[in-house]
Amino acid sequence: MDPFLEDPKLWPEFQHLLVTCLYQALLPGLVDRYRARVGQRHYFTEQALFTSVVREEHAEEYIEIRQRGADRLVTVVEVLAPANKTTSVGRQHYIDHWAACKTGGANIVEIDLVLQGQPPRSLSPNTQAEGEFAITISRANRQETVESFNLQRALPRFRLPLAGDDRDMVVELHVIFNRAYDLAAFAGKIDYKLAPVPPLLDPDRQWLHTLLKKHKLR
Repeated sequence: MDPFLEDPKLWPEFQHLLVTCLYQALLPGLVDRYRARVGQRHYFTEQALFTSVVREEHAEEYIEIRQRGADRLVTVVEVLAPANKTTSVGRQHYIDHWAACKTGGANIVEIDLVLQGQPPRSLSPNTQAEGEFAITISRANRQETVESFNLQRALPRFRLPLAGDDRDMVVELHVIFNRAYDLAAFAGKIDYKLAPVPPLLDPDRQWLHTLLKKHKLR
């Protein structure tokens, strides 16, 4: 993951491309029994700024996978946004959507690549520690599993659950991330001489400094 993408000027485009590339990667394995769509939720946050209030609109995309014919919602894939972890409104909208999907019996895959703020839900049996990303798989009627990883580790692969009688799909998150990153040419949009938006832990900050220096970006 690139923590510089948490810049508010970059994140909306990055999240849109990541969801789009993930959707495209899933389609070939879904065509026989499932159909997928990209959904979107909208809400506003307000922030006091001197003598005025700044009102910001948020549009967050997610992926729905439904069984053909029955149109039953089987799996939802969420990519958490900074607002889901740093604002009460964003957190509540995310939790409400998560709860509605879970009540409907759907599997939920949460991809958290945001270092700011706190996870919107309490994770069990494992806890996502400070400075860690996470992929949480909440299978219908089963205990959720959490795979956490830090900045120094490559983005992992994960298993995306479908209906009970079908095998999981294996998703190579690092491949999808690289495609989204390259499509928008983010390398040319980021000033790596500046500090990233989220504060990094000392080991990660030192590792990042060495990496950027090696590639002559700092």
